[in-house]
Amino acid sequence: MNHCEFEEVTRHINDKISVIKRLLELRAVAKDPDKRGTLIKVEQEVNAINELLDRFERHVGQQRDLLKHLKDLEEFFQLDEQDAHHLKNNTPLHMPRKGQQAAPQEGGQVAVQSRQTDAPQKPGPPKKNPRNQIKEMEFITVPEFDSIPPYMKGRVTYDQLNAAVQSINTTVTAKYKILHQPIKSLNNVSRALHQRFKDQETKDTKGQFFIVEQDIREFAQLKVDKRFVGMLNMLRHCQRLREVRGGGVTRFILV
Repeated sequence: MNHCEFEEVTRHINDKISVIKRLLELRAVAKDPDKRGTLIKVEQEVNAINELLDRFERHVGQQRDLLKHLKDLEEFFQLDEQDAHHLKNNTPLHMPRKGQQAAPQEGGQVAVQSRQTDAPQKPGPPKKNPRNQIKEMEFITVPEFDSIPPYMKGRVTYDQLNAAVQSINTTVTAKYKILHQPIKSLNNVSRALHQRFKDQETKDTKGQFFIVEQDIREFAQLKVDKRFVGMLNMLRHCQRLREVRGGGVTRFILV
């Protein structure tokens, strides 16, 4: 045993001796009737302090549990915040936003996002002639995209396919704006286009909205390559269009 250990054992023994001496003194004091009342009061105060410490310990435990719950809530809200940022940064380009037009509905009609108010509505502009309304292709939904066979889908993404839908709608709108105008109001270039559109019509396209590859190249500024033709096949699989061939021209009719 080294010197430090010997001193520690000696100090421990001396502390025990001091405690025993104090207990003997208190035992002698307890036999004195005058001092016994004082000891009882001290005992009551010690018990009150112990009870207060127990209450404090329970309160600390409750606060510890509450802190853990708040940390769990913080993690939960952080996950929600991350999901919200992910949705904000990955919203498809064709998704309608507040104050913008929504995706076209059946029959070529366009749903517009609006809020109903109690204020009286002002009369809007007169409705267009239904004959002049231009049909638009509906965007592909996620379930429809998932239903496309992998061999047909290849590496085309959901956003790329809907970008093709937007290009087709742009082409259809540009074409039929020319067809719906009086011929006398058109310039020479538009008149030539108008005549070409009329020449491409057949009995199968009567009353239908259709475009051809040349229209896509001119109005959407796109190359109708193998990749784009593959996307047209996917749209045909999703029943967004059908093909009519004749006279060396393939017509893509909106369904």
